[in-house]
Amino acid sequence: MNIIICGAGRVGFTIAKLLSEQGHSITVIDQSSEDIQKINDSLDVKAIVGKATYPSILEKANAPETDMIIAVTRNDEINMLICQIAFSVFNIPKKIARIRSQDYLNPKFTRVYNKENLPIDVIISPELEIAKSIQRKLEAPGALDNVPFAENKIRLLEILIKDKCKLIDIKLNELTKKFPNLDANIIAIVRNDKFFIPKKTDSLKKDDRIYVIINSSQMPDTLEAFGHEERISKKILIIGGGNIGFNLAKNIEETLDTVRVKIVEKNKSQSEFLANQLNDTIIINGDGLDEETLIEANLEEAETVLALTNDDEDNLMVSVLVEKFTKDQKKIDEKRTMALINKPNYSILQSSLKIDDLIDPRMTTVSSILKHIHKGTIENAYTISDGDYEVIEAEIIETSELINKELKNSNLPEEIRIGAVLRNKKVLIPRSDFVFQKDDKVVFLAKKDSISIVENIFRLSAV
Repeated sequence: MNIIICGAGRVGFTIAKLLSEQGHSITVIDQSSEDIQKINDSLDVKAIVGKATYPSILEKANAPETDMIIAVTRNDEINMLICQIAFSVFNIPKKIARIRSQDYLNPKFTRVYNKENLPIDVIISPELEIAKSIQRKLEAPGALDNVPFAENKIRLLEILIKDKCKLIDIKLNELTKKFPNLDANIIAIVRNDKFFIPKKTDSLKKDDRIYVIINSSQMPDTLEAFGHEERISKKILIIGGGNIGFNLAKNIEETLDTVRVKIVEKNKSQSEFLANQLNDTIIINGDGLDEETLIEANLEEAETVLALTNDDEDNLMVSVLVEKFTKDQKKIDEKRTMALINKPNYSILQSSLKIDDLIDPRMTTVSSILKHIHKGTIENAYTISDGDYEVIEAEIIETSELINKELKNSNLPEEIRIGAVLRNKKVLIPRSDFVFQKDDKVVFLAKKDSISIVENIFRLSAV
C-alpha cells in the first residue's frame, strides 16, 4: 500500500519503520527538518519537510495515489484538518487520526466524524487505549500484559517466570500432561532479552517472559499454573489525574465494584474536574512526591500504585517512595507498581527501582494503529517485541488456502505460530492433526516479515 504518515515524532517514526519493513511504500511529512533528517538517516522511506495541511505538500507526497493517511502530529486540530483535506481534495480512501482532547472524544459528538463533516475513518486516542491496557493488567494480577481476542474468549498473557514457578526446566511438550484440562499454548519466550518461538523440547527458565495464548475462562488457573497466585488489588492509588488517570478510574468504577481508587493530582482545577466527574474515587489535591500528601493518601496501604503523571522522572521517583513508605518487606513484595515512561532509555532502571511494569505509550498507540492497516479477514492485531512480531486474529473463509488442511500440512512459515482457534464459541488448542474449517477464528503469532503472507492466507477473495 501507499501510505502517508504526518508527524515524525516517536509514534510516526515507529509506524514508518514497521510499515516499510512490511513492504509498504511510505512517505513521512513533518515541519521539523531535524526529525525528517533522522527519518532519512534511519529508514528506507520518502521524507518531506513541510506542513501536511498544505495541499501542495500532500500532492508532493503523491496523495492522489495514496491508499491511507495517518495523522499523528502533536496537534489534534491539525490531525483533523489533514484528514479533511486528504478526503476533500485527494479522496484518500482511509484516514486515521490521533486525537487526545477529551472534548473531541465525547460520545455525544461522534456524529461530527462522518463524510459530511469530518471524514475520519479511525480515531486513535492514546490516553484511552493506555487506560484500557492498564485495566486489563489489573484484571490479570501476576501477568505483565493481558489482551483479549476472538469475542473475548481467547486471551494473550505475558507472564514472568519467577523462582517459585514449579514448571521451570520442564519441557513444553510435557506441560500438557501435567495440565490436561488447561487450554494454553506458549507461543513465544523472551530470555536474556532475546525473543524466540519455542520448540516442543524447549523448557522454561527462571526470569523468562513468556507469551501464552489461553482460554479466557481459565485465566486464574493458568496464572496459578505458572506460579502466580496474586489477587486482584482492592486498593489502588493513582499518582496523576490527567486523561489516563481519569479514564482508568472511570473504567474501574464502571467494571470493578469492589475496587477502591484514590487519585493524587497536583493541579487544583483538574482535581475539581475529577471530583465532579467521578462518583466513588477519592480525589486528593497535592503533590504526588510530597510525603504529607502520600501519608494522607495512605500509600502504605495501597496494593497497587500507578504513577501516571506527564513527568517520567516523577513517575520513577514514586516507586522509590513506595519502598520507603512500606516498612514490612513482605508487603513490598506484594505491592504492584506501574510507571508511565515516555523515554525508552529509562527501562534500564526498572529492576533496580522495583517497578513491576513500565507503560510505554508509544507502542500502545502504534499497536492501535497497525491493526487497522492489515488486509484480508484480519479482525484484530496486537504488537509485541517492540514491533517485530504481532499477535493476530483472523477468520478463515472459503477461499483461504488453510481450509480443510491439517496444521502439519499447512506449509506455514516458521515465523508463524498458531496459538488457539475459536470454533462455534469453543476454544481449541490445535495440535499437528488439527484441521482448519470455514468460519474458524484463528489467533496466532506472526513476524513482521510474514505479514504479507498472512494477509494472503486470510484473503478476502481468490483474486
